[in-house]
Formats: sequence, C-alpha cells, structure tokens
Amino acid sequence: MAEAKISENIEEYLEVLYRNGSNGEQVSTTQLSKDLGIAPGSVTQMLKKLEDLGYITYTPYKGATLTEEGMKIAQKITRKHRILEKFLLDILKVKEENIHEQACEMEHTLSDEAERAICTMLHHPDLCPDENVIPACNFDFGSCQECFSQKDFDQVINRKFNLLSISELTGNAEGTISFIRGNDELLDEITQKGIKVGQHLKYEFHENVLADNYMIIVDGEELNITAAMANNIFIRV
Repeated sequence: MAEAKISENIEEYLEVLYRNGSNGEQVSTTQLSKDLGIAPGSVTQMLKKLEDLGYITYTPYKGATLTEEGMKIAQKITRKHRILEKFLLDILKVKEENIHEQACEMEHTLSDEAERAICTMLHHPDLCPDENVIPACNFDFGSCQECFSQKDFDQVINRKFNLLSISELTGNAEGTISFIRGNDELLDEITQKGIKVGQHLKYEFHENVLADNYMIIVDGEELNITAAMANNIFIRV
C-alpha cells in the first residue's frame, strides 16, 4: 500500500480546496489566500504547479477545482484531520480550542494503519467536533463490518474511486451506493429502509428541506432518510 510521499504544503492546499469545494465547486484564489494566510500571487503560483501535477483544474481569475486524483488526496488528508480532532477531544481530552492546530501537525504523519485503528476505537465516527462530515476511508470495503473482519492490514487494499456522502452533496447527483459506514444499529436502520451497497441512488438538492431530512430515490423508490443516515451513505458520483 506504499504511495509516493506528497509534501505537506500540497496537502494543505488540497485540503482547503476540498473544504470549500468537495462537490466540484470552483474555489477562488481569494478564498484560498484567506484560508491559507498566503498572498494571492503565491497562491496563483502554487495552483499552476498543482495543475501541472494533475491535482486540480485551474482557470485564471476564476479559481480551481479538484481532479479525481486531487480529490483522492484531499479526502484522505481531510479524513485524517477530522478523525484526529475527534480522537484528541474524546479520548485524549485535549482542550477543544487546541485540537485543530494539533490535528494539523499530526495529520501528515498519521499512517493509514493507525488511522484505521483510531476509527475502530471511535466506533466509526461520522462527524468531527465542528460537526463537519468525516470523509469515507479509502479502503475497499462495503461496510465497517467488512473492514473490522479483516484483521491483517497488509491484506487491505485501496478503493480505486472517490466517494461522497449524501450530506456532502450540494447539487443534484446520482451514483452507485458503494460504502455504508456505521455500527450495527445504524446499519440495521439503513437496511430496514431497503438501502444496500450496489443500488443506484439519485439525489435532488433542495435548500429549503429541513437539515435532518433527505429525500432520495433508490432503485426507483423514493425514500426519506435522516441526516445521520445521509452522513454515512456514500456514493460514487
């Protein structure tokens, strides 16, 4: 599972792009400059480099969007950051005002194996302390139970495509349900809705719909699901 090392600077840029445009939205140079605390000219230079590396699509004076490869890296580092925040707060009892900075320092060196162990310890969390969705892991499993059943990490393989949870979608989208996260209780609730991996899911975004209410169509059947379910049902779009 060894992968080429990516610089922390590049990971930070991709993480900010993901935070502002996880669903394919274009992120402006101004927004990146503000979030990173870096001069616009320097941001522009880096965006050109990231485009050359194949991580983003950059349009001068407009902004950048993540490519599939850029999304893969961005989701991975964002997941590690958010799951570390949860670990620091819930397990280590670090002060909440300090967890973001400490997670930033730790995320770049946290191994995939350690990330998986932390996820299991925390019982597969869906939200970080700031109530942001923790992205799915990039391991090729259909559920957390499948992951838990594989004891030998050396036998774990990476998923070859990116996923988004229903709650991360900011526009109309459809795709194949490819991963359902959660403990036995949540999985039972989702199963009782008739939702399972491999089904086709369609989602139509409506700004006026209540935050805890998501209307989806699964294999042609309209279903109403909770935010907790939407946080943990992932589709390949």
